[in-house]
Amino acid sequence: MPILARHRMLYERVTIPLGKFCLLLGLTPNTLTMMSLIFGVVSAYALSQRAFIWAILTVLLMALFDVLDGATARAGGTANAFGTILDHTIDRYVEFLLLLGVGLSGTVSQEWVLFSLFGMVIASYVRARAESTGLIKSCNVGFAGRLEKITLLLSGMALQSFFIESRFLEWIVIVCGLISHATALQRLLCARRAIIMVLEKGDISES
Repeated sequence: MPILARHRMLYERVTIPLGKFCLLLGLTPNTLTMMSLIFGVVSAYALSQRAFIWAILTVLLMALFDVLDGATARAGGTANAFGTILDHTIDRYVEFLLLLGVGLSGTVSQEWVLFSLFGMVIASYVRARAESTGLIKSCNVGFAGRLEKITLLLSGMALQSFFIESRFLEWIVIVCGLISHATALQRLLCARRAIIMVLEKGDISES
């Protein structure tokens, strides 16, 4: 399981007060989700201009709104299937935007950007596809999830801002790609084991 996901229950309990505050302001979970997308766009532009400090600040704001949408839904008891789908969809858009900005900055080879992007997309796809079978409650396993990868990218931006001619950000992007592809493989194996167990119990037919 991703490192940060292990503390999911504590995270949800701690962020409930933030959700209640958003409700007092009249903010809805979907509005907060769209705000995270807006800051994702701004982050991508800042990255493309090599304005790494601004990129870090806007990524942090994007992450904050990503936290607040779920906290608000839980605090108001309004969590629903569409909200979850919208949140996950925007998460994928934001990942693409961040890597697009990195690619346009010229600090990372386009090949490595695509390598990392495909890894992130496939890792997310395998989880969603596995859980959609109804045979697996959660396939959130692997070396790293979205939060870990964004944390890595933030560290790469910070290092690149201090050593502008270095390849620190490229190395971080490569690492993100490697752990993303590894996570996709881990999730495939997890799904395979879970489905085999269900078949062996005779809960469903092999057809």
